[in-house]
Amino acid sequence: LPAGSRVHQAVAAAGGGTPSADLNRLNLAAMLTDGQKLYVPRAGEEIPAGSSGLAGAAGEGSGGGGTGPAGGKVNLNTAGLEELDALPKVGPVLAQRIVDWRKEHGPFKTVEELDAVDGVGPKMLETLLPLVGV
Repeated sequence: LPAGSRVHQAVAAAGGGTPSADLNRLNLAAMLTDGQKLYVPRAGEEIPAGSSGLAGAAGEGSGGGGTGPAGGKVNLNTAGLEELDALPKVGPVLAQRIVDWRKEHGPFKTVEELDAVDGVGPKMLETLLPLVGV
């Protein structure tokens, strides 16, 4: 897929969802990154909290197969607005700033880079460190 492709394009390129696929659990509008894996859960399949069906290049992420990096953490490089908004103290405005920062600067290399996002200070970073990964 070309750079800038979205999840719905990856699903379509793979032949579409199967009859048992639960596409409603994916953010079909999310942007993909190079090397990213995509996992489409079956209807009724349980996936740990914090999972989105998207995973990073090494099978890490917020949902490739239902697990994120280090056991279900939200991946800062693949999480959509809803997933970021669900983090404590984040909210929709900060979630958008995180996504915007990622679009402007590329993927986060470390979780600590999150403090470069306007609105994330030392206390916020301390709160988020155990909940997020890259």
